[in-house]
Amino acid sequence: MGRKLAGIDEAGRGPVIGPMVISAVVVDEENVPKLEELGVKDSKRLTPKRRERLFDEIIKLLDDYVILELWPEEIDSRGGTLNEFEVENFVKVLNSLKVRPDVVYIDAADVKEARFGEDIRKRLNFEAEIVAEHKADDKFVPVSAASILAKVTRDRAIEKLKEEYGEIGSGYPSDPRTRAFLENYYREHGEFPPIVRRSWKTLRKIEEKLRAEIEAKKAKKKGQVSLDEFLK
Repeated sequence: MGRKLAGIDEAGRGPVIGPMVISAVVVDEENVPKLEELGVKDSKRLTPKRRERLFDEIIKLLDDYVILELWPEEIDSRGGTLNEFEVENFVKVLNSLKVRPDVVYIDAADVKEARFGEDIRKRLNFEAEIVAEHKADDKFVPVSAASILAKVTRDRAIEKLKEEYGEIGSGYPSDPRTRAFLENYYREHGEFPPIVRRSWKTLRKIEEKLRAEIEAKKAKKKGQVSLDEFLK
């Protein structure tokens, strides 16, 4: 048995729809080559089908893992910045592990990697070496494994939302399908669905645009009524 290595990563930090998912894994360093043989690498490079197939295979090789889903209501009600929220929940997930790792590899969200790692280290309820780097999901197999678990969990959540709401796209603000869904839903209901992050600027911009559109239609309709009265 070798050292216990942990990796932690998130999926869905940027989308306007659905959860942010944080996953941490613990793997014995002797099993890292087996994960590599499976083709575990950054989840963004894998197709959704490949990630889905890897999910159970990865879990079989782990000593422990924790997955946390953070839904829009929790994200919107956070007290500080998104980075602070991420640190708080990375700590929560790592402290929930039953198997304590010797080393924790972290995909750093802060521009200053060391600061992000230190913010987490000082709040852990166990001692471990901390390695916090940008693009850690590309560099360290335990983070790649955590990344896949997080991404598959978010993908599954989005699929469930599609069953309820229809085509919502990927949930990212840059996705035309997501924007079309949000605009159509707002036009129909006069508000956004509960699955969206209301604190996102994208949502406020869409709301401002649609409110202006609705007001313009009201003014046009009022003008038409006045003209009809005049012509009677």
